[in-house]
Amino acid sequence: MSLRKSLVLYVIVFAVLAVLLCVATASICDGAAESIRASYPPSGEKYYLTNAQGEKLGDGTYIGKAPAPLSRQDERTIALLEIIPVVATPVYSALCIIAAALLFYRNRLKKPLAELRAASEKIANNDLDFSIRCDSNDELGQLCASFERMRAALADTFSKMWRQVEERKTLNAAFAHDLRTPLTVLKGYDEMLQTSDSPETQTIAAVMGKHIARMETYVSSMSQLRRMEDTQPAYRPVDLQPFAVSLCDSAKLVCKQNGKRLLVHNDLPDAQISLDSTFVSQVCNNLISNAVRYARAAATLSFSLQDGGLLLCVSDDGAGFDETSLQKAANPYYTEETTDSEHYGLGLYICKLLCERHNGYLKIGNTVDGAHVSAWFKVPSLVDKK
Repeated sequence: MSLRKSLVLYVIVFAVLAVLLCVATASICDGAAESIRASYPPSGEKYYLTNAQGEKLGDGTYIGKAPAPLSRQDERTIALLEIIPVVATPVYSALCIIAAALLFYRNRLKKPLAELRAASEKIANNDLDFSIRCDSNDELGQLCASFERMRAALADTFSKMWRQVEERKTLNAAFAHDLRTPLTVLKGYDEMLQTSDSPETQTIAAVMGKHIARMETYVSSMSQLRRMEDTQPAYRPVDLQPFAVSLCDSAKLVCKQNGKRLLVHNDLPDAQISLDSTFVSQVCNNLISNAVRYARAAATLSFSLQDGGLLLCVSDDGAGFDETSLQKAANPYYTEETTDSEHYGLGLYICKLLCERHNGYLKIGNTVDGAHVSAWFKVPSLVDKK
């Protein structure tokens, strides 16, 4: 039976029950009132039939019978018995409606709703190893069946996705490992060619050496990416100010080597926080390296504590990200550069990966002056040193 029909049936049954209770209450009260009245003998003149000898026949009959006066207590009792049926009608109606609703909820709604709530909590916790059981065939039963189909589809999709991710990781690791040996051999032959007496051979060997070096860098990046995807943060207490100074010193060195200026905005308090300094340092170095490559004259590095975490922002005065790059810049192996370079589109992806491992995020955008990237790292605890 559908929920609508079932609810109507519950209401009808309990409405009939309310009517029966009202009738029974009225009957009981009327009977009690009549019993009290009957306990008082009637008053008035009583006439008897007599025979020829003048003897009374029968019990006699009252002419102009008047009820005997009732005591005050019996009057109050009868008045109360007359009020009870009037009051009982809405009370019985309300109680029966509440009972119908509670019984309908317990029998038809409680179990499937509990199943759906538990299922939604498990899905929110990425736990898909369960099943939803509901024996009813009403609307909630159909909803549970649809929920179970969705869970099965999600479990299948997640299983395929994780399998593909693991296959990609394994393929990258195997690819990087298998390339090391031939690259080592090629590098050895290239070094031999560079010692040739022929200038043309030396020139060719030099070009080959550059490309072999690029391949080695690429293989190293792939190996590093595999390690990053499997790593987890190691939280340790870190003094904010000394840590920020060390990051600024590294950033100034990178900017100086590339002929750019570094502007620093440090809004950090003199406090101690718990974080993985290696994660933050690597993200900061990658972001500064990217900013310096595209900056015209200067890059800006800023620190602050926001929303219970450490916010690190890096911006530059370059051209900024184009529309496509804003959507894809953090994807692995994506790069705007079409010419040969040592960059393979892994820097921002690694930054995003490390931020997410630290329960944070990486946001990419533009300002009126150029590109702007924000890296936020969730901080488990904060201790003020003052």
